[in-house]
Amino acid sequence: MGAGTYHLVTLGCPKNQVDSDKLEGVLAADGLSPVGEAADADLIVVNTCAFIDEARRESIDVVLALADERRAGARLVVTGCLAERYGDELDVALPEVDGVAGFGVPVSLGRRPEVDGPPIPSFDLLNLPRPPSSRPWAYVKVAEGCDRSCGFCAIPSFRGPQRSRSVGSILAEVDALDAREIVLVAQDLASFGRDQGVGERSIVPLVAKVAERVGRVRLLYLYPSDLTDGLVDAVLATGVPYFDLSLQHVSRPLLRRMRRWGDGDRFRERIDRIRKAEPGAVFRSNFIVGYPGETEADHDALLAFVEEVGVDWCGFFAFSEEEGTYAAGLDGAVPKGLVAERLSELGELQDGITSRRRDDLIGREVEVLVDEPGVGRTWREAPEIDGVVVVPSDLPVGGFSTVTVTGALGPDLEAA
Repeated sequence: MGAGTYHLVTLGCPKNQVDSDKLEGVLAADGLSPVGEAADADLIVVNTCAFIDEARRESIDVVLALADERRAGARLVVTGCLAERYGDELDVALPEVDGVAGFGVPVSLGRRPEVDGPPIPSFDLLNLPRPPSSRPWAYVKVAEGCDRSCGFCAIPSFRGPQRSRSVGSILAEVDALDAREIVLVAQDLASFGRDQGVGERSIVPLVAKVAERVGRVRLLYLYPSDLTDGLVDAVLATGVPYFDLSLQHVSRPLLRRMRRWGDGDRFRERIDRIRKAEPGAVFRSNFIVGYPGETEADHDALLAFVEEVGVDWCGFFAFSEEEGTYAAGLDGAVPKGLVAERLSELGELQDGITSRRRDDLIGREVEVLVDEPGVGRTWREAPEIDGVVVVPSDLPVGGFSTVTVTGALGPDLEAA
């Protein structure tokens, strides 16, 4: 394309941010320079999300808004999950767009050939290099796709089967990023390496090797059945006892309808065992509300679990019927009004739990990684997901500093 400018907008989860970082490396190699405003760009790229209906609507709204902002002659390209899942439909539905390009082919606007089975992108962002991190932390995607068949999730249909990277390529990326904190992410992180025949524990040595290179290593999206004793020990050994567990619900019958493993008793037992090994461990999870067939008893069980277990960070999401999934068209649909009531009840309960957890830290001395002037995080907070710690503005960005917590406001702390 030659020299020019680009403006890249990223929507969705941290895995999308990793794709965008790698995409920026490609655009820079092609001679393009980033600009902060879409109106100043020759090329506008939107890396979209398509996980649930709300995310798809946001993606479309952003694309249309950018179409209005662009200057004459500028090109607008849609990439990412929405493009991969609905490429041909988007071509027709969005005449404002100059190109729709799977997982990142904004320069050539190429199309990947049809293949048998789940698609694998022809332009594979997973294994592309990326520039050093502009922040003290960075997400690193260790695998793409997923081999599970959760009833509510369409991701395997457009991200394909799990494809784990080599340990060497991951460590090379960690070194090149030059970040103080590395967050390992994947759709099914604990299954890393299984598709290569390495075995389910292969994530354990990777965690240890990354921990040798950086001040903090954090793991996101762990399927509960794969949280082995070896993996728990590996996480605790890093000094960041932060566990992000993908639970989704606690009702055993409903979880089976979701094609998921586990139940509230098993989850509670696992969390209790971790807390015995490390009383200060922090937990994050997410739950789906209103999955087809969810009864009032199921909801009450989830409320009881949330209150009794006291997960530090928790998100609750309304069930979204996704085309092509097992759950699409299931009987037992829950009325939207009732789903909203259940979400409100759970959210209010969790807000109180999170606030109490944060209040417990007042007066304690903590170590923070300063992400930007006046803003830091302890190991208890994942970047851009959990709360932050407001710190003195003269603390050096990118460094670790010891401060004392002086106050708490909801999910955020104040320290001096």
